[in-house]
Amino acid sequence: MENKKFFFAVDLGATSGRTIIGTINEGKFDLEEVTRFPNNLIEQGGHYYWDIYALYFEIIRGLREVAQRGLKITSIGIDTWGVDFVFIGEDGAILRNPRAYRDPITFDAMDDYLRRVVSQREVYDITGIQFLNFNSIFQLYAMKREGNSAFKNAQKILFVPDALSWMLTGNEVCEYTIASTSQLLNPRTKQLDERLLESIGLTRSKFGKMVNPGTCIGVLTDEVQRLTGLGPVPVIAVAGHDTGSAVAAVPAKDEKFAYLSSGTWSLMGIETKDAIISDLSYERNFTNEGGIEGTTRFLKNICGMWLYERCRLEWPEEVRKLSHPELQGQAMTVEPFRSIINPDDPAFAAPSSMIGAIQKYCLDTNQPVPETPAEICRCIFDSLALRYKQVFQWMQEFAPFRLDVLHIIGGGSLNKYLNQFTANATGATVLAGPQEGTAIGNILLQAKAAGLVNDIWQMRAIIAASTDMVKYEPQDKQAWDAAYDKYISIVNK
Repeated sequence: MENKKFFFAVDLGATSGRTIIGTINEGKFDLEEVTRFPNNLIEQGGHYYWDIYALYFEIIRGLREVAQRGLKITSIGIDTWGVDFVFIGEDGAILRNPRAYRDPITFDAMDDYLRRVVSQREVYDITGIQFLNFNSIFQLYAMKREGNSAFKNAQKILFVPDALSWMLTGNEVCEYTIASTSQLLNPRTKQLDERLLESIGLTRSKFGKMVNPGTCIGVLTDEVQRLTGLGPVPVIAVAGHDTGSAVAAVPAKDEKFAYLSSGTWSLMGIETKDAIISDLSYERNFTNEGGIEGTTRFLKNICGMWLYERCRLEWPEEVRKLSHPELQGQAMTVEPFRSIINPDDPAFAAPSSMIGAIQKYCLDTNQPVPETPAEICRCIFDSLALRYKQVFQWMQEFAPFRLDVLHIIGGGSLNKYLNQFTANATGATVLAGPQEGTAIGNILLQAKAAGLVNDIWQMRAIIAASTDMVKYEPQDKQAWDAAYDKYISIVNK
C-alpha cells in the first residue's frame, strides 16, 4: 500500500455530490466512493442560492474520512457544474452564498443585454458559446442591473470549483474549462475578453490567474490540515467543468470520434484543436468549450433523459415501482415511430406536466397521441435517437474527419435500448461506457499532474483497458431512414 498512489476526486452536480478515491496500478484504474451528499438549492427572498459552506464541509468530511483510514492522498481535484461563481470581498471573506443558475433574475437578462449592450452576433463571434440565459455574463449583467451589493463589493470572482479550491488552499485561480462556460472567454486568445468584461462593469483583475487543467493550485492550508488530519496535500486544477472531465475520459483510440455525454441532458460533440466559429455554427447554436491540453469541445446541448425522468414522476405508483429495464422493456413491445416529438422544442423545457406537453405536441402535429407509459417512453426514445441523428449529421459537416464511432459516456451509457436506437439512427458504431466518466477524468488528470500519465491519449488507453465497453452496430437502416424523414417533416412544421 505504501507505493500505491491515491487521488481524491470531488465531483459536484446540481443536485448531489460525492467524494471518490481513485488509484492507478499496472495500467488500470480503480474507483471507490467515499461519501455522497445532497447539493440543496436554497430559495430565499425570491432568489435561489447554493450553500457553498455546506459543500466545503462535505469536502472536509470526505478528506477526514480518508485520513482516518490511513490513506496517503497524492492530490485533490474538484469538478462541478458550469457558469456559477462566488464573490470574495476585500477582507478575504465570501460575500453571501452564490446565486444559482436557476435564479429568476436571469430570465430576461440575456435579451436585455443583447438588445442594449452588445449584439448577439458580436458576442458569439468573440466567444463561440451558445446562448443560454443563465450563462455567467448574463447573470453578472443582471446583478449589476439590480444593484447587487455583493457584485458591487467583490474584489474577486471565482467560479465554483475555483472557489472551493481557494477555500482549501487560499490561492485564487481561474481554471480554463470552467471559465469557458461563462460566455466571457475568447477561445482564440484563451483569455477572458476585456471588452465583454467592461460591458458589465468588470475588469480582468477581478478574476484569478488563468490556469490549465493539470496545474497545481497550492497545498492545503494549515487550517484544513488541522481539520482533516492530512498534511500539505496538493490541490490540482483538473478540468473544473464536469463535462470537461467527462470528455477527457472518453476511451477513444484516436481523434476521429464523436461523443455523447448522456444523462438528464445530452451533450454531443467532437474534440478539435481550434474553436469553430462560423455563420453555420452560429445558426445552429453550437458551442465551443475548453478542453484539456488546449483542445476545444465543440458540441451541442440536447434535451436528454429529462423527458423520461419528468414523465416517470407523473406516472402512477405501480408504474414508478417498475425498474427502468422493466418499463423500457415494455416500451419495446409497442409500435415504433407511432408518435415523434422534437425533444428540444421549448414546450418541453419546464412544463407543469411533461406527459401533457408530449401529448399536446403530438395532437398539434396531427399524430396519434401516446397514452400509456410504454407508448410515451417509446415516443421519447425514438425521438431522442432521431434528434441525435440530426445533430450527428450536423457534426459531420463541421468535423475535419469522418465520424464512424460515437462514444456514449455517463449514466445513459447503461441504457441499452437507447444506445441501440442511437446506432440505428446515426449509422455509426456506438461504444457505450464508462458510466463514471466525470470522476475518471478528474482522477486521471490528477495522475497526469503527478507524472503517472504522459498525455490525454495515455489517459484514454488506461480508461479503455479498465472499462468494459459495449458495442452497438447499426440495424434496420431502411426503417430508421424513413422515420427520420417523418421526424424532419414534423419538426419543420
